[in-house]
Amino acid sequence: MPTATTAATGLTAAQVAERVAAGKVNRVDRQTSRPLSAIIRSNVLTRFNAILGALFVAVLAVGSPADALFGLVIVWNALIGIVQEVRAKRTLDRLAVLNAPTARVVRDGAVAEIAVGDVVLDDVLRLQTGDQVLADGAVLESDGLEIDESLLTGESDPVDKSTSDQVLSGSIVVAGSGAFQATAVGAEAYAQRLAAETKKFTRSKSELMAGINTLLRYISWALVIIGPILLVSQLTRGNESTEDAVVGTVAALVGMAPEGLVLLTSIAFLVGALTLARRQVLVQELPAVEGLARVDVVCLDKTGTLTDGAISFATMEVLAGQTRSEAELALGALADDPHPNATLGALGAAFPPSAGWQRTVTVPFSSARKWSGATFDGGGDGGTSWVMGAPEILLAACPPDDALRARVDELSSSGQRVLLVARSGTGLHDETLPTPLSPAALLTFEEQVRPDAADTMSYFQSQGVGLRVISGDNPRTVGAVAARVGVPHAGQPVDARRLPEDIAALAEVLDTSTVFGRVTPNQKRAFVHALQQRAHVVAMTGDGVNDALALKDADIGVAMGNGAPATRAVAQIVLLDSRFSQLPRVVAAGRQVIANIERVASLFLIKNVYSAALAVTVAIVAVPYPFLPRHLTLVSMLTIGLPAFVLSLAPSNERYRPGFLHRVLAVSVPTGLITAVAVMIAYALARAQEVRPDESRTAATVVAMVIGLVVLFLVAQPLVPWKVALIASMGGLFALAMVIPWARKFFALYIPWTTLVEALAIGAVAGGAVVVTWRMARHRLDSAPRRAGAVSPP
Repeated sequence: MPTATTAATGLTAAQVAERVAAGKVNRVDRQTSRPLSAIIRSNVLTRFNAILGALFVAVLAVGSPADALFGLVIVWNALIGIVQEVRAKRTLDRLAVLNAPTARVVRDGAVAEIAVGDVVLDDVLRLQTGDQVLADGAVLESDGLEIDESLLTGESDPVDKSTSDQVLSGSIVVAGSGAFQATAVGAEAYAQRLAAETKKFTRSKSELMAGINTLLRYISWALVIIGPILLVSQLTRGNESTEDAVVGTVAALVGMAPEGLVLLTSIAFLVGALTLARRQVLVQELPAVEGLARVDVVCLDKTGTLTDGAISFATMEVLAGQTRSEAELALGALADDPHPNATLGALGAAFPPSAGWQRTVTVPFSSARKWSGATFDGGGDGGTSWVMGAPEILLAACPPDDALRARVDELSSSGQRVLLVARSGTGLHDETLPTPLSPAALLTFEEQVRPDAADTMSYFQSQGVGLRVISGDNPRTVGAVAARVGVPHAGQPVDARRLPEDIAALAEVLDTSTVFGRVTPNQKRAFVHALQQRAHVVAMTGDGVNDALALKDADIGVAMGNGAPATRAVAQIVLLDSRFSQLPRVVAAGRQVIANIERVASLFLIKNVYSAALAVTVAIVAVPYPFLPRHLTLVSMLTIGLPAFVLSLAPSNERYRPGFLHRVLAVSVPTGLITAVAVMIAYALARAQEVRPDESRTAATVVAMVIGLVVLFLVAQPLVPWKVALIASMGGLFALAMVIPWARKFFALYIPWTTLVEALAIGAVAGGAVVVTWRMARHRLDSAPRRAGAVSPP
């Protein structure tokens, strides 16, 4: 790293201008989310929209606008995706702003506040407690300066910084004050270079969307094959006009496209995302609502996830020959420091300042020394020095005491942070530990665990979700925190420095261990790959830049709202209030989406199946298609669209089971074929009675409606009053459409009473066959091994 060369008075105005002209400024041209053009393009230019768009244009060119109502689905489906992603983009971009909006720089000998992006290379920046370091640099001045680098390294203990030490952008000043020279700014800074690999935007995986896309792919090929054959068949009948042939062909092809299923899935994802937003959970990609429900392993970063980054004083054991009152006074005096670090802050919360203790010399804590201390004039017996630090360091300056060492080892083995307090009759000079020392007390500290962490861990365990706690901290410390929140096998933490590099071997360790310490950012990423190799669906949580790469590669990345911008940029889910306890609600929302979409997907696919079967039949026997597009629009709206929307938002407590597409097709295909047969029978019977074409089509529409209501009855199980009312209202709306003159004319619903009775009878018989077929398929599916049982959402 370059050494500091700027004078303490800072850069001159001319030097600043020179660096600005050379582009050596602290600006980074990097987007934390997709640009608006990319969002619009990905939601508009889809296979689904292309299919319906072409059919929409064809109907408008030759037919009635009433037969083109299905085109509205294109608009709504695209708008839902665009609105949600734009909303997420705006929220994310607001979060991406650095916590410190301005920087204090020294220029021409004066301190000034400037915008973060206006800092230039070699600027001298002032730091004080609570500041975020805005560029990489070398320390010029340190007055007890301590930096928390956990967002970068995963190490939660603050690091003491002396002159010429390195500071990294993204770290936080937790104690003291000082100044540093910026030696790397903008994209060259450490945090930005570490985040560079996370730039690429990736989509979360969705079994629902994958299944629907698979259907669309096959249906696309079916449309390409069946469409021309059907059109030729309709045109060559001789008594069919070109317009009627095109409209009939479009009706068949529109019926084969699961347009409502795509729209409903988007709506269900959106509603889930908006519900979570009210709980301060930002869903950046709609499928992520589903994705976390499929997760079977959650990797947790200790610092900032299970803990809030703070430590608390636990116990004090006064040693032989010392008095508790004097030890408490000494601790109060030590904690009364003008630049307290996290440890002194925890002591200050437990011990009030000691009156009459005048601090004359202070030696701040250093990670190299492992101790801090002060000399007091007038406290205790006057002129006494008190020091506090790592027991193994201070005991070297104390008389041998095997019992004390054994007690230190005993406390350390529990995973607690142990410090020794000792006194000396000589004053502190420079940074040399005074000798001899007299041990006075042993102190233990605990990290401040989030109060809801234990309940969250319990929830995941009850759902059969595996937990892996990973951190850059000491393994014993990580294990102690994990044990406090109820993580299984936390008593056997693993030091990641001893882990194998081979992914397969690493996966074996991850199968048997749950807590890992001293984990590097690259190892976190390897953990994700190893678990995925074992067919796990992995969620990774984190708040620091060191977590970003792992979050990007995980199936679902969950970032804390107060974490690093790079981490939030790659995560699919951001907990804006940084409360890990929100995750169970995210899981419950995802499970509701999966269960309900699977519940109603069969409504859509049944229509696709019978539309395809009818198209093939019509092409072979060379008869007009039994529906107009508006007929299918009406049936779809009343037996599929409206009820499916309501049912998709209903409460559900089912766990995720893989095999969505298989289960849906198992009931949809036979039901669709039964419907196609019944429709053709009713249509042929009406044509045999020489009724008008619109009357024979109405007979087919009535049969499709009756069977659709039967399927709706089956899907709505178990029945409750509001579901009964839903089914009855859909049937009532269809009846109104047949009797209200303007509705009857708009939807072309005309049928003699005798033909209507026949159609109702055919629909009832076919409905009975559907019930038998449905229950047989469901029994077979429910008898198959299940991944998990029912669960009550939190």
